[in-house]
Amino acid sequence: MKGLGRDLAALIGPEKVKTDPLDLRAYSSDATHYFASHDPDAVVLPEATEQVSQTLKYAFNHSLPVTPRGAGSGLSAGCTPVKGGIVIDLKRMRKIIEINRGNMTAQVESGVVLGHFHHAVEKQGLFYPPDPQSLEVCTLGGNVATRAGGPRGVKYGATGNYVLGLEVALADGEVINPGGKCVKQSVGYDLTHLFTGSEGTLGVITKINLRLLPLPLARKTVLVVAETVEQAANLVTEIIAAGTIPAKLEFLHKGAIGLMNMFIPNKIPLSGEAFLLIELDGSEAQVEEEALRVKNLCQELKAREVKVVAEEKEAESYWKARQNLNPVLMSVFKRMINEDIAVPRDKIPEMFRAVEKISRTLGLNIGMSGHAGDGNIHPVILLSQLSEEIEKKAGIAVEQMIKAGLELGGTISGEHGIGLHKAQFLKWEIGEAQVALMKRVKQAFDPSGILNPGKIWT
Repeated sequence: MKGLGRDLAALIGPEKVKTDPLDLRAYSSDATHYFASHDPDAVVLPEATEQVSQTLKYAFNHSLPVTPRGAGSGLSAGCTPVKGGIVIDLKRMRKIIEINRGNMTAQVESGVVLGHFHHAVEKQGLFYPPDPQSLEVCTLGGNVATRAGGPRGVKYGATGNYVLGLEVALADGEVINPGGKCVKQSVGYDLTHLFTGSEGTLGVITKINLRLLPLPLARKTVLVVAETVEQAANLVTEIIAAGTIPAKLEFLHKGAIGLMNMFIPNKIPLSGEAFLLIELDGSEAQVEEEALRVKNLCQELKAREVKVVAEEKEAESYWKARQNLNPVLMSVFKRMINEDIAVPRDKIPEMFRAVEKISRTLGLNIGMSGHAGDGNIHPVILLSQLSEEIEKKAGIAVEQMIKAGLELGGTISGEHGIGLHKAQFLKWEIGEAQVALMKRVKQAFDPSGILNPGKIWT
C-alpha cells in the first residue's frame, strides 16, 4: 500500500499521513484489547474539515474502507479498522471555536478533549454535564459518535441531550451542516441526532454545536456503606423515588473500594459489601438540604454507615479514584471484559441478583459498579488467567447478563455503543425489522459501504 501513502501525502501533506507499520499498529484497536486487532493501511491526521473531505473523496473513488477515530478510548471496538484501509485520526482538529455565554452554546472541532472543554466552559461560569470516565483523554467527536454518558447522566442526561448541530463529511466527501445553534429546531428529519450515535457509519463528524448550562454553585458528596449488594441497589431506587435526583449516584462493590483505597488518604471503611458514592449539586441551601435528606433516608433504611463529606479535597479524591478505577483494574488482571447494560431504575436490585447468580454459577469473578442512578450497570468480568475454557465461560456470562438485562426491560448498551462488542446481540433487542431499516439508512448515506465497515450489526 505504498501507493496509498504517496497519494494521501500528495493530497493533504506528508506530515499528516502515517504508513510506518509501528505507527499503524497503534491504531489497530481501541481500549477493548480482547478483540482481534486489525492494522490499517494508512492513517491520516487532518487539521481541517477540507482535509477530511479530500480523504473521503479519495477513499470513495477507490472503494477504500475508512474508520474515523477520536482518542481510541472506546469500549466496544468501534474504531477498530476491521477491513484495513484508512483511519482518520481527528485529534489534531482540537479548536474550541466559540463559547457563547449569551446563547449558552459552544462550537468545537471534533478532536477537542472533553476534560479540556470542561475547564474552558467552567472558567466562564458555564457547565457541560456529560462526563464519561475517560474524560481526560476522550474527544467530543467520539462522545457524539457513541452517545457517551457518564456518572452525571442520572440528573443531566447523556451527550445526545446537548448536541444542537453538526458539521459532517459524508462518504463521498460532501460536507453538510445538520442542525444549528438554536435550542429549538423543527425542520425536516432530525439528521443531527441520526449522526449522533451512528459510530462513524454514516459520516465523519468534524464540528459540533453544543448546549451549555449555568455552572452549579455548590456540590456535596455523600458516601453510603451498605450491608449487602441488594441493600445498596434498593437504596438507589428509594433515594430517587423519594424526590432527590443526585448529579451522580455511583454503585461500587467492596473489591473496587479496596483498590480505590490504595490512592486516597481518607480510607473508606470496608465494613460493608457495597457502597454508594453520591454527588449533589445546586445552590448552597439546596445541596445541604438534599444531603440531610439522603442521610436520613439511608439511616432509616438501615445502611451500615452514611457520611456527608465535609472537605472538598476529600470528596475530589473519592471521585478521582472512581474515575481511575478501570486503569487500575487493567493493571491487576490479565483481561477485563467491560459490560454496559442499562435497566429501568426499579429493576436494579433484580439485575444485581442476576449478575451475582451468573458469577456463582460459572465460577467467574464479576465485579460490579456503575452509574446506578440512571440504571446503567457495568459488570466487569475480571480474569486473572487466560485459557480457552475460561474465555468460553466469559462469553457465556456476557450472553447471560445481556439476556437478564433485556428480560428486565433493559438495553444492551447504556453508553458505550455497539461497535463489534455488541453487534451479535443487536437483533435481540430491536429485532430483524429495525436492523433491516437501519441497513437501508446506511445504504442511503454510504452506498459503497466504506464508512466504518463491520460495525453495529453482524
